[in-house]
Amino acid sequence: MINNVTLVGRLTRDPELRNTAQGTAVATFSIAVNRRFKNAQGEREADFINCVIWRQGAENLAAWAKKGALIGVVGSIQTRNYENNQGQRVYVTEVVVDNFQMLESRAVREQNGTAGSGNFSASMPQQAPAAQAAPDFGRDTSADPFGGGTSAPMDITDDDLPF
Repeated sequence: MINNVTLVGRLTRDPELRNTAQGTAVATFSIAVNRRFKNAQGEREADFINCVIWRQGAENLAAWAKKGALIGVVGSIQTRNYENNQGQRVYVTEVVVDNFQMLESRAVREQNGTAGSGNFSASMPQQAPAAQAAPDFGRDTSADPFGGGTSAPMDITDDDLPF
């Protein structure tokens, strides 16, 4: 059986760190993950996915990740149920996180104004930060990749070919 989840999204609130009666750290949080397609109004909707992380990972997440942070998580889906105070059965589906990765620095997040803004529709910054130069994928036609700068054919015999 396979139960593997990989998500990239923004934290909707600061992670809530608690300890079990045995002293094990556990953090709960939710992330907003954009849907692939736009709705009828041309806007991108988001799903808000509940997550839980245990032990050292929970402590690290609570220390470093804040509301609005772009985060990647890897884990599995888990369902559980319990009876609430009114005697009703409550079913919960959540991602049990095995590993997480912060996907942008705090400085970038603050520069783009996503920290605490509540705007979860923009999953990536609109512009590259000034410190990073955009890669140039253009082709330089003035340079001959085979050297010589001439248009003479390459000197290859049939014996040099691998087929």
